[in-house]
Amino acid sequence: MSVPEDPSGRPQPVPPPDPAPAPSRVSLATVLREWGRIGCIGFGGPPTHIKLLRELCVERRKWLEAQEFEDAIAACNLLPGPASTQLAIFCAWRLRGRLGALVGGAAFIVPGLIVILALSVLFLAGSPPLWVLGAGAGAGAAVPAVAVQAGWSLLVPSWRGRARTARWVAYLLAGAASAATIGEWLVLVLLACGVIELAAQRPRHHPAAGQGGGPRSILALPLLAGAAITGGVLLSVAWVALKVGALSYGGGFVIIPLMQSDAVGHYHWMTAAQFLNAVALGQITPGPVVQTVAVVGYAAAGLAGGILASVVAFTPSFTFVLLGASRFDRLRGDRRARAFLGGAGPAAIGAILGSAIPLTRALTEPWQYAVLAAALIVMLGLRRGAVLTLVAAGATGTLIALAGGPLAH
Repeated sequence: MSVPEDPSGRPQPVPPPDPAPAPSRVSLATVLREWGRIGCIGFGGPPTHIKLLRELCVERRKWLEAQEFEDAIAACNLLPGPASTQLAIFCAWRLRGRLGALVGGAAFIVPGLIVILALSVLFLAGSPPLWVLGAGAGAGAAVPAVAVQAGWSLLVPSWRGRARTARWVAYLLAGAASAATIGEWLVLVLLACGVIELAAQRPRHHPAAGQGGGPRSILALPLLAGAAITGGVLLSVAWVALKVGALSYGGGFVIIPLMQSDAVGHYHWMTAAQFLNAVALGQITPGPVVQTVAVVGYAAAGLAGGILASVVAFTPSFTFVLLGASRFDRLRGDRRARAFLGGAGPAAIGAILGSAIPLTRALTEPWQYAVLAAALIVMLGLRRGAVLTLVAAGATGTLIALAGGPLAH
């Protein structure tokens, strides 16, 4: 390509390429319909959500370029919170700006919220039917296997991309040990691992400028924590939900130990068996698996608590996208963000694997351990998905309950 010249014949600098052109304007009704459809059929967690969004935005409608979509996935994985939800919000933002992001994000989240709250009424009732108790006990028995499978699926890619083997292993073990023993402090361990890796990778000559630019929602954590300590149950629900939404690196299972410690051990909103049911419901319902927190909120304060928990948990995701979507291309190449995730990432994977330990401890009946063993074989050996495994485990529990077998309490 020839270099442009001015009238005097001197070459002029070539202007930088324009940013990716905005797709043709899409109506809000279209965003509402398409994102709502994904929210209704998005069983299977983040891999399914990403696949459906790619089919819609890149392959079928060609609203986004393939490279931009992949860059958005990478940027969302660098942010705390549910990555596939943030990706859904980003794609809607790319089509219709902030209003589109709000409409698309809500359409993606609300169908699963309605389903999981309806099931919460059934499973957390004072005297649920026998078949419901059996289904909950069976599905809950398979939940630790889902945690192991989720952690294992992230382990190999993270190992291949590690910076230093010794530090990577140390972060992994720290996350696993924290999830198994001190679940309520897991968030601090994840943050500490990220900060340590950030310091380890920071060049000695690099200026100190640019620090302190963390997400504003994280800065609000101490204030909301104080309110939760001194306030009522709804403030406590909001505090738990904010930790879930703002500090969950690596997927929904990262915050399972934290939620279990708060909901079962600290606030006593639900029993260990009921918490297993909550995790199972978060897996078998469509939409984001972080919706598990809505079940916890419902157990604490009824319908208002469930809705509040969901709103608070997803607020950081909307905030990150609405304030930072225009900078996603730079976030992917940001050395500090990648360095922080280099520590928090393996710690989060360790936490997912470690969460299987307290979840297994919540099992009380011998037949549940047999269901867990079968679920491990099905998911790790036969490579079947979580939804199919949990449904089969729930059906097994129902048959055992109807046959007069013992149930968890």
